[in-house]
Amino acid sequence: MSLVADLRGRVADFALTVRLETHGTLALVGPNGAGKSTALRALLGVIPVEGTLSLDGRDLVGVPTEDRQIGYVPQDGGLFPHLDVARNVAFGLPRGQAVDALLADFGLEALAGRRPKGLSGGERQRVALARAVAPHPRALLLDEPLAALDVDARTALRAGLRARLGRLAIPCVVVSHDPAEVRALADEVAVMEAGEVVQCGTPDELAADPASAFVRAFFG
Repeated sequence: MSLVADLRGRVADFALTVRLETHGTLALVGPNGAGKSTALRALLGVIPVEGTLSLDGRDLVGVPTEDRQIGYVPQDGGLFPHLDVARNVAFGLPRGQAVDALLADFGLEALAGRRPKGLSGGERQRVALARAVAPHPRALLLDEPLAALDVDARTALRAGLRARLGRLAIPCVVVSHDPAEVRALADEVAVMEAGEVVQCGTPDELAADPASAFVRAFFG
């Protein structure tokens, strides 16, 4: 599968230009305020933009968000505090559809009856990801999925998240501010500055030939 975007739009006084293509996991990086989260919302369809967007050859421009078959995990996970883990994961699925296998796959069986406030940061992250993949999306958008965790937890969960993304075998765009996380998760990187994608490549390619001071500093 592939996700190909060439989108342009304006959000308030913010001009947005998103050109990217990925067949695996692409990290979207850039300074604070560069438009990374806005770009995810444009891909999701909640921000009106012009241009082209295709997912495995299917044109998504003008398609409502709910019909795009794109999973999304916001920065805070977006879990419903009044629902337990099982009902959070099942939210949006047809009534009565079992999620037992998905809970088992994400190691959440023992937590099925707990509410989010009783979970650790890593457990909440797994619930949010399980809910995003429950409807079998054709692409996945993750907005700083590990940012709310402490350093030790973030390090411990990187490998597990990379493995899960690999098993899903769908295009994934991950916003991150963490160079180690980018190298651990991403096959490719797109750099945003001032609302525009300014450089794309593998982490090693960008480190070897940075196009800006930000890229040079980010990859050290």
